[in-house]
Amino acid sequence: MSDHGLLEVASAEEPSSKQKFFLRYFTAILIDLAVLNLFAEHWHQVVIESFTVSLAVAILLQVMLKITLRLEHRAADFFASKPWKSARFLRIFSAWAILFISKFVILGLINFTFGDQVSFAGPLHGVLAFIAVVAVMLIAEEAVVRFYRRLG
Repeated sequence: MSDHGLLEVASAEEPSSKQKFFLRYFTAILIDLAVLNLFAEHWHQVVIESFTVSLAVAILLQVMLKITLRLEHRAADFFASKPWKSARFLRIFSAWAILFISKFVILGLINFTFGDQVSFAGPLHGVLAFIAVVAVMLIAEEAVVRFYRRLG
């Protein structure tokens, strides 16, 4: 048997930036998929027609959440660089507004894309259920990241 086993060779290389990017989003999508399906299975206010639909929703959510966070950071950076007295307030308010309004945009996009295949019910036409699902997704993603960092 060779001295160069498969695990040894594969682990000898550091992952590239593209590989790290892929792994980050692949993991986030799988976390979102698990959260979505757990909510769909255990909470009557979240209904998803099939696993395939939930996978597509998880991918869409991940893309939209990353776009939202980028917009929020750009707005924060814009106001952070301003010397105005109101810049701090505008920074906080713009972050809140972007994060709040984005949930309605994302929910509308899910409704447009998937129609009756995905349903968030309850108060405010399902907005509160949707926000609960997204909040748990973000908490789960952060928990996994923190666990991963502790391994190193």
